[in-house]
Amino acid sequence: MNDFTFYLKMGWDHIISWDALDHILFIVALSAIYLAKNWKQVLILVTAFTIGHSLTLVLSVYDLVRVRSSLVEFGIPLTIMATAIFNLALKRFDPSSLKLNYFLALFFGLIHGLGFANSIRFMLSKDQHIAWPLLSFNIGLELGQIVLVTGILTLAYLLVNKAGLKRTWWVWLLSGIALILSTQMAIQRWPF
Repeated sequence: MNDFTFYLKMGWDHIISWDALDHILFIVALSAIYLAKNWKQVLILVTAFTIGHSLTLVLSVYDLVRVRSSLVEFGIPLTIMATAIFNLALKRFDPSSLKLNYFLALFFGLIHGLGFANSIRFMLSKDQHIAWPLLSFNIGLELGQIVLVTGILTLAYLLVNKAGLKRTWWVWLLSGIALILSTQMAIQRWPF
């Protein structure tokens, strides 16, 4: 049980800490176009992200995937920028226009997982059973994402549904913040 708690906390900290700003910004950008009534869709999105993240971690532990750390760290803010730009370009926020988000969340989860892959590779050897640590890490990651999404959807509910802020302005605000901060990150992490 001690290992479970250790990896659960690691997954939680991976998403809920100041050091996890890139992951937080990605969840903000991913959630920006949804309202509280869309909570099931957002839950599926963050789960798709977690699945992509997990797949990369497994491939990394077995040394099937290895990407230069500087490229991954540069690629992560690019995923945030792409998500924010996608949001800013949207004309409608109905479910049919948002189907691409599921693929993006899964694919971008693969890239974000590479960012943590080097760290977890040192903790887990390929001879070790990785199912339990990976499961507990992903539960922590998923719980952290759910807390973030709940906060974002609650703010959207209060500002858009109750205070009357235009939904487009809400999307632009969150996406704009994510775009600006992720652009700064990308510049700071330029790998060449």
